[in-house]
Amino acid sequence: MQRNVKLLVIACNTASAYALPVLQAAIASVPVVGVIEPGAEAACTSAPNGRIAVIATEGTVNGGAYLRAIKQRDPNTSVIQKACPLFVPMAEEGLTDGEIATTVARHYLMPLKAERPDCLVLGCTHFPVLKGAICEVMGPEIAIMDSAATTARAVKAALTSAGLRRKETVEGARSYLVTDAVERFVRVGKIFLGAPLNPATVELVDLR
Repeated sequence: MQRNVKLLVIACNTASAYALPVLQAAIASVPVVGVIEPGAEAACTSAPNGRIAVIATEGTVNGGAYLRAIKQRDPNTSVIQKACPLFVPMAEEGLTDGEIATTVARHYLMPLKAERPDCLVLGCTHFPVLKGAICEVMGPEIAIMDSAATTARAVKAALTSAGLRRKETVEGARSYLVTDAVERFVRVGKIFLGAPLNPATVELVDLR
């Protein structure tokens, strides 16, 4: 907040599940957006038969945030949740396609596919980089909901409604604040952002 941000995104499903209400109450000066509500909204609109599957970390699944968010919108919806903990280290190590990715995806997803959901929510911001393997296992008949993409649309809408959107012709500057292992962040960040990161833009923050 000391950097005068105009909006804060909690770009982690587990953090959104546990901390979003607290942060929204503590930070009243700017909008605070989580990733679960937009993902739940998109899932409900993509489930004509009311059958939704959610894959996430164990923390997000155990917290039940997606289940609550979806049920609040449609109490009659059937929600199937599955923790996929191996997807996180695989994404961070760049093991996003090939035999290993497909084998692990089958291990987690085949039981979900057998339940014939209308859509599958990627309830972790690590999971979209594994989307190819996930789609290969689930097949084209099951819609894939990327909570990161739905959150981006929610952020755009929030900025627009508040009159805070910058003109699209203006290029923004990127700064990255990390609490540990700058070199690892630079390496891993390239996987998620799709382009090399400039180490000069990464700043180590000491939480002490």
